[in-house]
Amino acid sequence: MKVKPIFFLATVCFFSLFGCKDASKLESVIANIPLDLEVERFDRKFAEADVKAIPQLKRSYPYLFPEQYPDSLWVAKKNDTIQKELFNEVHVVFGDFKTETADIASLFKHITYYFPNFKVPKVVTLTSDVEYESRIILTDTLLLIGLDNYLGADHRFYRSFSAYIARQLDKRYLTSDIAGAFAKAVNAYPKNRTFLSKMLYYGKELYLKDLLLPQTETYQRINFTEEEYAWAVANESQIWRYFIERELLYSTETKLEKRFLDPAPFSKFGLEEIDNESPGRIGRFMGWQIVRSYMEKNPDTPLVELLDLPADELFKKSNYKPKK
Repeated sequence: MKVKPIFFLATVCFFSLFGCKDASKLESVIANIPLDLEVERFDRKFAEADVKAIPQLKRSYPYLFPEQYPDSLWVAKKNDTIQKELFNEVHVVFGDFKTETADIASLFKHITYYFPNFKVPKVVTLTSDVEYESRIILTDTLLLIGLDNYLGADHRFYRSFSAYIARQLDKRYLTSDIAGAFAKAVNAYPKNRTFLSKMLYYGKELYLKDLLLPQTETYQRINFTEEEYAWAVANESQIWRYFIERELLYSTETKLEKRFLDPAPFSKFGLEEIDNESPGRIGRFMGWQIVRSYMEKNPDTPLVELLDLPADELFKKSNYKPKK
């Protein structure tokens, strides 16, 4: 997906954090952007269809029916007890999907504001046998959402999962995941192998979520719980001191990704009193704060320039200092 961002001024106007008086006015402008959003509940269509309707469904959704699988497989799936239970649980959690549709529409309007050549994809909901690693698939024309990956952390379907994975399988994170998929399409992964470069890559992604999801809770943008986000904020200074004292910023040690950037039950400082309380991916949180600091001090930076800005330059101009 190739989408060119619009040049904009005073990005900080969108954040109460920066005290901008024009935020509500700009949000009103975005809310009035016309949008042609098409949402198709394939999960419901498949669950409710007669077996004789499968050929028609295959014609309508060829990308969901691999050619190598015979119709008998789909018939068996429709009649499978576990699959029926899965369809029912999705219906219980999501119902008519109106709230989620409104949230997705708002997200797409924000994307359209910042990225005018963005083409609104057709949204198709489905069940994916809880393939949580690919619960959101975004292409130039399609957004596929595996609703069975958003039934709530305590759902019985997720009992075999690690707790840190199950916590993210909640519908409150659905639009954040969609925004994240879009961010990956416009935010190139760094060729520079330093820990700082990778932190700021994720920081830019989260800053994009700040712009695209201003109405969501801040913790939802990073898929933390409220408690995890509160811990990160309260310990920002300590985390930063740890990174600086151990000279991690310009390290190219690949283990740092697993310790501080990849999904995990906790971040690995090697200090028991911290590890036991810290959320995973704390390096992404720190990168986020650095990018925010840069934009606070350089609010006229066009979004396209921010996304292309080398990590070293962004970091130096951010003059980042932990808030606590």
